[in-house]
Amino acid sequence: MIELSNNISDYILKTFGEEYLKLFRQYIESESYSYLRFSGSEKETAELIKLLGLYNIELEKHTDIPHAYKVTAGTEKIGKTLEYTIGKYYIQSLSSMIPPLVLNPTETDITLDLCAAPGSKSTQLSEIMNNKGTLYANEPNPKRVKSLVYNLDRENILNMGVIQKLGEVLSKNFEEYFDKILVDAPCSGLGIVQKKGEISNWWNEKSVSRLFDTQLRLLISAIKMSRIGGEIVYSTCTLTVEENELILDTVLNKYPVELVDIKLPVKSHPAFTEYEGVKLHESIKKARRIIPWEVNSEGFFIAKLIKTDATVSPAKHEVKNRNIKLLQAKHKDIFRYILNVSEYYGIPVEEFERFQYIIKSNDINFIDADWQCDDPNLFLRIGSKFGTIDKRGNCHIHSLAVRAFQEVISKNIFEIENENDLEIYMNGGVIKKINDLRGQKVVKYKNHFVGTAVASSEGVKSQFPRAMRTHQIILE
Repeated sequence: MIELSNNISDYILKTFGEEYLKLFRQYIESESYSYLRFSGSEKETAELIKLLGLYNIELEKHTDIPHAYKVTAGTEKIGKTLEYTIGKYYIQSLSSMIPPLVLNPTETDITLDLCAAPGSKSTQLSEIMNNKGTLYANEPNPKRVKSLVYNLDRENILNMGVIQKLGEVLSKNFEEYFDKILVDAPCSGLGIVQKKGEISNWWNEKSVSRLFDTQLRLLISAIKMSRIGGEIVYSTCTLTVEENELILDTVLNKYPVELVDIKLPVKSHPAFTEYEGVKLHESIKKARRIIPWEVNSEGFFIAKLIKTDATVSPAKHEVKNRNIKLLQAKHKDIFRYILNVSEYYGIPVEEFERFQYIIKSNDINFIDADWQCDDPNLFLRIGSKFGTIDKRGNCHIHSLAVRAFQEVISKNIFEIENENDLEIYMNGGVIKKINDLRGQKVVKYKNHFVGTAVASSEGVKSQFPRAMRTHQIILE
């Protein structure tokens, strides 16, 4: 049982009252529910639900949030299935799915997730954009960037560039540039105490004050980076007025933005327009508060702003030139490798025109053909891994790229026949097969393309990405 600290209980009592505190205590002691977000078509989702049923995982569809399913049985297995490992679904809280839906970017919007790790909302934004167009994800913390990249790879995201910079000063690189920006700000987490009981150990009003400064600077940076008419969604998973309404009150009084009405797919309440006897900006009532026990998920605060006039951005940061170039498929520097892959795997050459390519040393990355940027040198990583160039000048397709072309691969396919061999493959081992197989192969198990391997006289050696061998995988 989570023991609620006096700091938290005193704040909730003072701000929201005795009944709210009572319900809050009941909530954090109640059973929490996990949710899954699916990314495929309705047909693919229906087939996947059947497959998960073989693991005794039972799901209940949310009536108003697309692709969201509550886990009613088998929660302990949802992060261990083959389907999870190869990105067929994402484990995400229900409330966390709402800010991307409110932002609702299209394939033609230049979109930024300013505080992106671990990638729940970034991958959802990509899904909403049909994995096309231009999406940037920023995360300053090196450790959290690793978790972001892991989830982007697992979900096969092909329209995203990753930036590793302080979001508060990113406006020095982008002046009135973005159509849509998500600011899911770091916060004190009062809405997720049920899931992260350790918050109770450190939470105090001084920590809230420190976070206020960071949150305000992040939102101001987003305002400066937004084009006139651009949309910004500000969200937190906390309940404090300081980190929510007071942030909005500050920017509404100083910057050319206005709040717009939003309708959420779960029960919510208007934000406060008065706090401790002080009147706030009247339009703040357009922001919404999600109360955790009313939705059986996390508490959240969500607001949508539109930029109405120009802002002055600081002097631009100089970016070191690393000679990164985005190449179209028919560019002479990449086309020979594309022909190599096309011929070897039987992939029609026109399929490669859906992407742009980046060659760095012997590695090739790829990203959606319509992805835009003014300076690729700014990015820690662009797109996903396409392949590696060997000493003979041949390109070997990467496991992550297989899923992008799985519908059109027709040659050099190795099919895993049983669960024992699949386990060996997923753990990076060698499947002992006495046959005539030689060379690079794409690997298939049942209806899933799972990666690549190299076949030799010793057997079929897995090339499943090492970063994805970090958790136990169970088989139905």
